[in-house]
Amino acid sequence: MIKLEKSDKFKGSAGPVVLVIMDGVGIGKYVEGDMVQKAETPHLDWLKENAIASRLQAHGIAVGLPSDDDMGNSEVGHNAIGCGRVFDQGASLVQKAIENGSLFDGEVWNELVENVKTRESCLHFIGLFSDGNVHSNLTHLESMLEEAKKEGVKTARIHILLDGRDVPPTSALDYLDRFEAFLEKINADDDTDYRIASGGGRMYITMDRYNANWTIVERGWNAHVKGIGRRFTSAREAIETYRAENQGILDQDMHEFIIESDGKPLGTIGDGDSVIFFNYRGDRAIEISRAFEEPEFSEFDRGSLPDVKYAGMMQYDGDLHIPEKFLVSPPAIDRTMSEYLVNAGVRQFAISETQKFGHVTYFFNGNRSGKFDDDLETYEEIPSDIVPFEERPWMKGAEITDRVVEIIEGGEYRFVRLNYPNGDMVGHTGVVLATEIAVETVDLCVGRLMRAVEDADGILVVSADHGNSDDMFAHDKKSGAVKLDENKKRESKTAHSLNPVPVYIYDPAGTAGLRLSEEKGLGISSLAATCMTCLGFTPPEDYTPSIVTAG
Repeated sequence: MIKLEKSDKFKGSAGPVVLVIMDGVGIGKYVEGDMVQKAETPHLDWLKENAIASRLQAHGIAVGLPSDDDMGNSEVGHNAIGCGRVFDQGASLVQKAIENGSLFDGEVWNELVENVKTRESCLHFIGLFSDGNVHSNLTHLESMLEEAKKEGVKTARIHILLDGRDVPPTSALDYLDRFEAFLEKINADDDTDYRIASGGGRMYITMDRYNANWTIVERGWNAHVKGIGRRFTSAREAIETYRAENQGILDQDMHEFIIESDGKPLGTIGDGDSVIFFNYRGDRAIEISRAFEEPEFSEFDRGSLPDVKYAGMMQYDGDLHIPEKFLVSPPAIDRTMSEYLVNAGVRQFAISETQKFGHVTYFFNGNRSGKFDDDLETYEEIPSDIVPFEERPWMKGAEITDRVVEIIEGGEYRFVRLNYPNGDMVGHTGVVLATEIAVETVDLCVGRLMRAVEDADGILVVSADHGNSDDMFAHDKKSGAVKLDENKKRESKTAHSLNPVPVYIYDPAGTAGLRLSEEKGLGISSLAATCMTCLGFTPPEDYTPSIVTAG
């Protein structure tokens, strides 16, 4: 059994250690478009000046991504925070599997390819259509299509989920033009027929998460599988038509479209076909995988379930085995902070609203669905409102805070972790005023937690999983000037930033004698050892070192 040793320098705070993850709140590089800097944040400002304060890396290599050009995201961020170390994540693992050929040598790939060759059926690919490297990468799709052609697959259909969230908000045609040129080359001989069959925006079809809104998945099912939806002759026609009809629409919100040929949908999914969902990130891939795999299914009316071979790029839930078949094994994350604390008898409480609930539970626990100990752990989900986030930027901040204050006052739990989604979910909309309000909401909530922790003689640790609301406009990399769109308006940026994130450790009682450690260049994986230190334990030797030392 893994075990924590008690520290000989500090026995732990009298009250609970509370870890606050301000999702999407980073330290901006530019003044213009930094809604964290623009917002009124008196409590965060006070912590910056009076608490132990530093900054942490939250992107690229520091969280297990291929390079420092890769933005951090909530999945890998919470993995790093919860496991206290850096593991190679999905983007890196898939890229390596393609480069060394292990993906194509694998049993699942060969089973799906052999199925369509034997049955003279169709190989389908569904996934996020960009190179944002958060949920997917377009180069992975292109590599699989090239390999499929090499192995003799005659017919392939691609169902594209427009991004505009991890990449520029209206960049869909840039990716489409590139991909259509790629398909033109791959279809150069008469034997190959690889075409786009359906699509739509990621926030409108297919990519729901945490059972928040199954209607999104149903729309995707109808489009990809049944060919039900508005029809067009090409994906370009669909995108241009929707943009003309709804000025200012973002790619992520675009309605479904079906490509037709000879008056019929070009690529419905039917008996005998093979289907690959090529996203590697799990949270927005589980529900559509369930729809393809579960014999008994009640979330929506699927109609007749097609008899297909289905696989995910990775297994999205290892505990529930979703999906059953997958191309690349996910990172094997073990010895997480939660497991250590359970073995030490520490009672833990985790809470967020639906949009980030899985992040403080599943991802925080190393992609584990269940608890380590039902008696020592309590998880609580506050249902998110199903409304556009820019219309309700406060989200469920007050409700989360109400509950956490009750938990702190109750004294039952030694470690509390929570996520405020506002800075990220509202930041993704590109609406700067709403994002400013979102950040101010988080600040107000943090202020309430500060008072509760003060009264309980606890310790408050405040940080983030990545940036977003700190970088709301696209900037020229050389000059730093804000880019302008074709209408001379500032170009919105809805993706995560590459900025570091703040960390504040507030010990109002001062009994720990906490001070900033001498460690340099730390990332957010150091938060686990930091919380362990505040709880009076000596962190495991292979954990990223703590931000603070005690005694």
